[in-house]
Amino acid sequence: MLFHDTAIIFGRYARQTLRSRFQIFFGMLMPLLYLLFFGPLLRDLPLGSPADSWQILVPGLLLQLSLFGASFAGFAIIVEKSTGVVERMRVTPVSRLALLLGRVLRDALLFTFQAVLLVLAALLMGLRAPLAGILIGFAFTGVLALSLASLSYALAMRVTTPQEFGPVINAVTMPAMLLSGLMLPITLGPGWLDVVSHFTPFRYLVDAVRDAYTGSYATAHMLYGVLVAVGLAAAAVTVGTRVFRRAGA
Repeated sequence: MLFHDTAIIFGRYARQTLRSRFQIFFGMLMPLLYLLFFGPLLRDLPLGSPADSWQILVPGLLLQLSLFGASFAGFAIIVEKSTGVVERMRVTPVSRLALLLGRVLRDALLFTFQAVLLVLAALLMGLRAPLAGILIGFAFTGVLALSLASLSYALAMRVTTPQEFGPVINAVTMPAMLLSGLMLPITLGPGWLDVVSHFTPFRYLVDAVRDAYTGSYATAHMLYGVLVAVGLAAAAVTVGTRVFRRAGA
């Protein structure tokens, strides 16, 4: 029943997404602008890495898609609560876990699709990376989207207005972007900033995807990245499921 219920919820929200082309294509606008206008600036800079500028920038932009897109996914729940959709779902026998999984799987698929489009654009601009590394990057993008969307929906279930939701998300995503080294390797900064960044889980994911884009798979960065990604996903889905059950949604 869990798989059946999840498929129903996933299908509902997938159809909504397919009817909204703006959501599909404009969601990747900011990373694409970074790719077009920020990427060429890195070509002649000493980045402290054997990787070229595209192998540094593109992995960060992939995870940026999930960081900003999935973190704001909870806005949809706030709208549904105000229009009575959540109340109608409350009286159905659908699994509470399925109500969460159907939503976050749609989000993971959406941002992975946007990541594919972004990588295709990067290849046209000069990115060179092994196919296995590119596929690993897609996997990290999807897992991070699933994790952050779960936490975003959990937060949205606990607040009542967008005015409460938005500032919390901004207060989390902006420091996370700066400390994880999405745009540039954090090792270029002062030593104290490098130490602080290790307390940000996204740092490990960024380092892992950058290793994958250079064809380095059996590295400490990859091991830590996989462990952090799996642990974050498990914790986020657990938190999201508990909130949905307590809220009766």
